[in-house]
Amino acid sequence: MEVLVKQATIEAEAGCDIIAPSDMMDGRVGAIRAGLDQADFVDVSIMAYAAKYASAFYGPFRDAVGSSATLSGDKRTYQMDPANTDEALREVELDILEGADMVMVKPGMPYLDIVRRVQEAFGMPTFAYQVSGEYSMIMAAVQNGWLDADKAMMESLIAFKRAGACGVLTYFAPRAAQMLARSP
Repeated sequence: MEVLVKQATIEAEAGCDIIAPSDMMDGRVGAIRAGLDQADFVDVSIMAYAAKYASAFYGPFRDAVGSSATLSGDKRTYQMDPANTDEALREVELDILEGADMVMVKPGMPYLDIVRRVQEAFGMPTFAYQVSGEYSMIMAAVQNGWLDADKAMMESLIAFKRAGACGVLTYFAPRAAQMLARSP
């Protein structure tokens, strides 16, 4: 926990406006909030990875950074069971009570129902993370000529908004921004 607080403080000193710890340790949001407040970074927000599921959709990222070969064990010991929706609400509530300014559901597309439940239950700024596997799945279909890239991208991003997400963290961000900038 000490290392997370130190890391968050260093990031705030470097100019970060939002700290988004992905570790999933209980109590991390409260510790980081207290550390930031103590260091006079009361305006630095915390985006909690509040509902982070053990998911096959993280695979392409793990392959890209080479962690698939080096990590042993199973993240199901600290990431949530994909079949459990009620745990997501409990985890989100704990992070809010500890001082989270916004919450995130990860991955996004397979958990649109969770995004909706979180938004309806708490009314907090709720974000979704469209992870590497979601992006890769769409892009593989595009490369095979099965989907139109821009249409599939936008349809996937609109689904998050329909589910209640205030924002989406996505590998499509640069492409979507360019497309939206060209729109009348």
